[in-house]
Amino acid sequence: MKKLRNSGGAQSAVRRLFSNYRILPLAVFAALTLVWACAPVSYTNDASTGSAAGVQTSFAGQWLIEFKTGEDKVQISLRYQRESKNGFGFSNNSFNIAPGELQGLTREQAMSSAGGRVQFQLKRDAGTFNCEGWFKDGNGSGHFVFSPNPAYAAELKKQGYGAPSAEQQFSMALHDVRLAFIQELKSQGYERPTLNQLVEMGEHGVRLEYVQGLKSFGYMLRSIDALIEMRDHGVTLNFIRELAALGYERIPAEELVRTRDHGVNAEFIKWLREAGYDKLTLSQLIEMRDHGISPKFAKELEELGYAKLSVDQLIELRDHGVSANYIRELKQFGYERVSVEQLIRLRDHGVSTSFIQKMKARGRTNLSIEELIDLRNRGGED
Repeated sequence: MKKLRNSGGAQSAVRRLFSNYRILPLAVFAALTLVWACAPVSYTNDASTGSAAGVQTSFAGQWLIEFKTGEDKVQISLRYQRESKNGFGFSNNSFNIAPGELQGLTREQAMSSAGGRVQFQLKRDAGTFNCEGWFKDGNGSGHFVFSPNPAYAAELKKQGYGAPSAEQQFSMALHDVRLAFIQELKSQGYERPTLNQLVEMGEHGVRLEYVQGLKSFGYMLRSIDALIEMRDHGVTLNFIRELAALGYERIPAEELVRTRDHGVNAEFIKWLREAGYDKLTLSQLIEMRDHGISPKFAKELEELGYAKLSVDQLIELRDHGVSANYIRELKQFGYERVSVEQLIRLRDHGVSTSFIQKMKARGRTNLSIEELIDLRNRGGED
């Protein structure tokens, strides 16, 4: 068995840094980055445990936390070193948590105007992040050391998943892959995930609350890949909830993904309704979004006398470059109540308002729409 251990010098340096610390937290965070970037990381190469050579077995890094007045969540960022194909690099992970999850840290300590040292823990099923550092005026930074929970690994092994690697367990703790989440997948009849899939779900934001929330909306996808795809494409519980409140309920999962991918959200639907476009299908909404139909465009057309145009008419006007400004300028030249079809023909044949001005300067006034098109086709010749 071959082992390389951290000499502890880096951690001692960090402790000395904090004992003398009297400057802004962000400066400490930058200093910590330099200290830990130079610190050796613990590895193991023990064939008896089934661990592969070069697998990281201890994890440490820096934390950065921001408390904001009036907000019930705090943002925590963890920076740590990890192995990749190209050697070692740093990874960052940020997420919001309830302040109560930071055991040993009070809001009073965090918001102190005088500043002070702190020690606290972020406990997860898979392990604990032991943190120390400094807080002042709601901003804090420091370093952490991760302690894996052996009972978590034992339970996974007991359930037939096998023993997670050190890096897998660290990731499961980082992304809060709880045992209750694994049980929820089983109780809902999802296919049995692998350890890699459990890690992947955590990294992509598929957690207990998400799976339970989907079930409450009537979605039981069974497929792990489908769960990850939904979350990856931004189909959040709030997105589903807002669509349902607007009357778009029980939408197939793949349609939800398509809707989200095309940028159709509750705000867009509400804007269109205010512009007079209600009871549109999701397909119509997606088509309007794809063709750049904004509520502002529809409202401007209505103000110019083109109210209650069909979705197809709106799209045609937008696709052929008929803007509200173009219609407005035509009106200034006396072309009122030009039909949608005529507007499109004028634009298609390159009849610009500057061309109309040019013909007017030549004495060609009161030209009809057809005469304008004919003149433009002939290059403006008499």
